[in-house]
Order: sequence, then C-alpha cells, then structure tokens
Amino acid sequence: MNDIALEIENVSKSFGPVQVLRGVSLKVRRGSVLGLCGENGAGKSTLLRIVSGALRPDSGSVSLFGAPASRGAPQSPDDSHGRSRSCHLVPQEFALVPGMTAAENLFLGREISRHGLLRRREMRERAAELFARTGARVDPDAAVSSLGVADRQKIEIARAFLEDAALLLFDEPTTVLDTAETAALFDTIRAYTARGGSAVYVSHKLGEVLDICDQIVVLRDGSPVASGPSSKFTPASLAESMVGRPLSRLYPPRLAARGRADDGVPALEVRDLSSADGRVRRASLSVWPGEIVGVAGLAGAGRTELCETVCGLRRRGAGQVLLNGRAARFSGMDQALRAGVAFVPEDRQGAGLLHDFAIDENIGLAGPGAPHRGPFVDFRARVAQAERFAREFHLKCESVHAPARSLSGGNQQKVVLSKALAAGPRVLIVDEPTRGVDVGARAEIYEIVREMALRGAAVLLVSSDLGEAIGLSSRLYVMHDGEIAGCLPGASATEESVMRLAHGIRTTAAGTLGA
Repeated sequence: MNDIALEIENVSKSFGPVQVLRGVSLKVRRGSVLGLCGENGAGKSTLLRIVSGALRPDSGSVSLFGAPASRGAPQSPDDSHGRSRSCHLVPQEFALVPGMTAAENLFLGREISRHGLLRRREMRERAAELFARTGARVDPDAAVSSLGVADRQKIEIARAFLEDAALLLFDEPTTVLDTAETAALFDTIRAYTARGGSAVYVSHKLGEVLDICDQIVVLRDGSPVASGPSSKFTPASLAESMVGRPLSRLYPPRLAARGRADDGVPALEVRDLSSADGRVRRASLSVWPGEIVGVAGLAGAGRTELCETVCGLRRRGAGQVLLNGRAARFSGMDQALRAGVAFVPEDRQGAGLLHDFAIDENIGLAGPGAPHRGPFVDFRARVAQAERFAREFHLKCESVHAPARSLSGGNQQKVVLSKALAAGPRVLIVDEPTRGVDVGARAEIYEIVREMALRGAAVLLVSSDLGEAIGLSSRLYVMHDGEIAGCLPGASATEESVMRLAHGIRTTAAGTLGA
C-alpha cells in the first residue's frame, strides 16, 4: 500500500512574465495534514489549484496515491479505504450560486434523485446533518444571497466533507469563523484524518497552522524555503521564515482612547440605531478623530450589519447617525463617501472589487478621491495614484494595469483598502481588513490604518480576529445578538472578557464604558 497521498515533484508555473512557482516538491502522507505557509503571492493558492486539476503546471508532476493526477481524469476507488482517490478544494473565494439555497448549493452537481426526480427532502436532511457535524449553524433552506460571508464559508467547508474524498485542500477556511466554529472544523478534520484521509491546509493564522498540521512547508516567492514537523516551528519562527527577515511586534503602539472629556464632538456617533430587518437593535457607539475603535462579536452578532446600516447599505429602522455632531442619513455609499465616510467591506469578491477592471481603475473608481480634470478622468493621475498605493502596500502585481482577478486574495484586499483610502475619508469603517492577508502585509496594513488615525481620521474596525481587535483598539465594543453588549478599554481587554460579552454574559468584572 502506498503511504503517500500526494506527491509533488519539481512543479513550476508562470502567468505571462510572472513566475509564481519555482520547482516545488513536497509529500503528504496518508492520515496527516500538511500546512502550506507563505506571504501573499508566494504561490500557495496556485499550487492548490494545480493539485485540484484547475490549472496545469508548466513543468513537474503531481501524483495522487502513486498514480499521475491528470486534469479531469476519472478517479478510481481506493481499495484499502473504500474512499475515492479524488481531492476536493475548499477555495479562498466562494463558488456558490446566490439564488439557490444552502442545501441546493451543497449538492450542486451531486444531487440526489430517483427516477429523474430530485429528492429534496433527503438533501435538506443530509445538509442539516452535515452542517451540524461541521459546526455550521446554517439553515439548509436559506438562500445563499441572504447569508453573510461566514455562513457562505461554512457551506464551502461542508461541501468538502459531503463526498468522502481522500485528499482535502483548504485555502484560508477560517478567515471569518469564530473560535468555536474553528474548533468544530478542526475536530472534523481530525476525525477525517483518523479514518485515513489527508489534507493540505493553507492559512495566515499561524497559531491554527501549528495546531492542526503535522508537517509544514513554507513558500517564499514560489520556492520552498523551510519545512519540517510543526513542532519545529513557533509562530515567530514561522512568520520569519515566510517573510525572510526578523519581524518586530505585529501590532503598532495603541492610540489613546478619547471621550466626552476631550474637546469637540465624535467624528462618528451612533445613537440607538436599529436596522429595518432587526439584525441590529438599539446600537450606540462613538468614535472620536484620531481613534481606532473596534467592534467584536461572534459570527452573526450583527457587526457587518451595523456597518451597513451606518453607511446606508442596509435600511435604517430607528435611531440616529451623527457626523461631527450633525445628523446624517445615507441612501448608499455614494452619499456616504461625499460626506467623508469610507467603508471597506468584508466580502471583497462580491462588494469590493470589479474583477475584470485594472488595479488602477478599481482604486480610482468614482468618488471624491477619483483623479479628474473637470468632468473627465485624469488617467495619468489615476495611474500615479495606484502606483503610489502599490508601493506603500508592497502590492505583488505585474503592473497597475493588470486586472484585479489576476491578484492573489491578499493582494486583492490591499486594492480594496487602497480604494477606500484614496477618498481621503474623515471616517474609515473597515470590516475584516486583513482577511486572507499574510503576517507581513498585516503589519503594513495596521501601520497604514494607524497613520490614518494619526492624521485625524476616526477608524471603526470590525474584526473576527480577537488578537487583532484587542491589539489595535483604544476601545472595543462587543456585539451579541444584534446589540452592543458592552464596551471595554483596549488596554485591559482580554480574549476572555470579550468572549463573555460576545456570549451575552454581562458581569461587572467585564467592565463597560458608556458609548
């Protein structure tokens, strides 16, 4: 019996003049998880797509269970385990049909039927069972278009376990999952490998990689630069292997909290705000100029919905939004941008980018920051603006004329953030700003966000990464079931105190501040 589930030998891949992979070789043993780490653009996602058959390598070979993996070739059963020799990729970006239900997406292409008729009830029941097994609180009958990013991610994860594939490929599966949901996924992966399954796991959350993976390979500029058992690495040594240099502290010095004792008024104040659909209820918070204020909570607590209601992307039911003490109401992002409010959405694919547009076109989209001469676009200034952001963010691209879809996920996130900053906002709302972004680029983004605050902008930062939310915020609001459960001083907040409020446990020990 072949003990090797996946063997990659000397694989290289280029896109035009850009070489993404350079002679990559690695092995994954049966019943184990291999962690694949590297900065954005290191070639991780490209390698997974080659293994899955979505791309062909320019050179080298890929073998599954001792047999050459051919693109689109039927897979034979694995006699020793009764499991298909196929592999399944959980992509970083979703491949779901918005107009279909969660259950329909789960079984898309693998529908259960009898005599030509779909067995919808059986599919719903199996979907509910699979969601429960993978820790996903998703209604099988819910339309995907009505679900948030976290729930869509859970559907993609559940699809991986629908068929008993012998090799699973995970590309950033937990970027929008909370601690409990991540733990449930890891339990499922461990049960899967205990039955003989194998996996390749890609994540920028280095603690997770060390927790779930048996072996680790680090890619840098498309080449393997470090490998070994996970016990060989620490988060610090793994990060330094990825970037090729010693890293200073990840989070910049925290800015001081401000409040009503300071001169002036909040740049952004929310008073008893409720959304018309009831996803946000009686929320109140404030952000002063020069502050970074965080919003934390479990998936589905209403964090994103709060941002959307403030910006006019979700209809307001009650309450007020005030900018510099004056009531404001927006019917969409155009009005919000003109008022000095920029929003970086968590769903960069669905709401943040035009994929077929060039990088400079995305950054220079309509808004107060769009370069123009009178009523006409200033193309030269737009390119210069994009090149400046590309340098500041260390954007890995062929040129700013390249389409956004040609970028890795993390580099796409940098473009979305650049587009918001180009407007020169007085209030910057960022929802999951480092989703899918590597450790080196995270530190750069944190410095840029902090610099915006130092220049006088009020920053409202929403994050499912508790370390990020605590490390950056001068004050941290915690949401539970659509409401603000409390507000903690950033300097004294802990993951335990945040999670207590996130689960609706209010105690005097947790401490709260007035909004």
